[in-house]
Amino acid sequence: MKPVHISILLVSVCLLSFSGCTGKQDKQQDSSEPLVIAKTPVIVACPSDTIPLTEEVTLNATASYLLKSDVKANATGYITDVHVKLADYIKKGQILFGIQTKEARALGNTINKLDSSFRFSGATTVLSPSTGYVEMLNHQTGDYIQDGDILATITDASSFGFVMDVPYEYYQLITINKQLSVYLPDGRELKGQVSKIIPSVDKVAQTQKVLVKVVNAGSIPENLIATIKLTKNKVYGLSVPKSAVLTNETQSSYWVMKLINDTTAIKTTITKGIETEQWVQVASGNLSVTDRIITSGNYGLNDTAYVQIQK
Repeated sequence: MKPVHISILLVSVCLLSFSGCTGKQDKQQDSSEPLVIAKTPVIVACPSDTIPLTEEVTLNATASYLLKSDVKANATGYITDVHVKLADYIKKGQILFGIQTKEARALGNTINKLDSSFRFSGATTVLSPSTGYVEMLNHQTGDYIQDGDILATITDASSFGFVMDVPYEYYQLITINKQLSVYLPDGRELKGQVSKIIPSVDKVAQTQKVLVKVVNAGSIPENLIATIKLTKNKVYGLSVPKSAVLTNETQSSYWVMKLINDTTAIKTTITKGIETEQWVQVASGNLSVTDRIITSGNYGLNDTAYVQIQK
């Protein structure tokens, strides 16, 4: 072999040896560095066994006047006076209309001229049959009306209440004089009680109409839709914050992330009971009031996740 080729071969062997040593040193340096594991920041809380959980059903209720009185003419003639306007609040017995009979208008003062002691005027008045609001006004001054014509319609204030359609499956939750709260759209809460239960069921919806009367309602427009909550069940038991409960896509299983130490959380399967806006009852599961569960930062965590508790 020529001397030049031998020199090149020796240089190549030295370079390979040097690179091999360098790679081993790098590996040794890398293995000596500590492994950093990412921690998920979380907020924890403990289950509670002192919070009452109430299972409720919310139903709509419509403000209604069950009774409306028609004001009818008591004679045939002409309206001479109208003492009310549409939407006026009136009391029972208040004068609403003045009427002059057609005979009196035809004769004028002829009879009085013949006999002044007769005092014939042919005038009569129409009174309100109930206390309430003027919902409809059909005639004005000067109109010709016949006996029995409807002059106006008055809502009966004593029949005012909220009518809700209760599914028959909840019939056992309703009793006469039962105290209920009525929640208005403006945020007000009115105290009421069940006044009447209509003894018939809608053939299609299978719902029963229930009248709930309220006290100190003030001026509430008809057809206003409010809500009423019926209590189905009330229990005490172990419960967790709603934000702590996780589920799969089909909502066939539920679990919480429970801390076994300050840095590790494990997946703990539970069975849900009653659920409210803030709490979920734990019907079964390996939980106690001394356990710590994750309420924030738990979404997407795997079993035995590495976490960091936020103060």
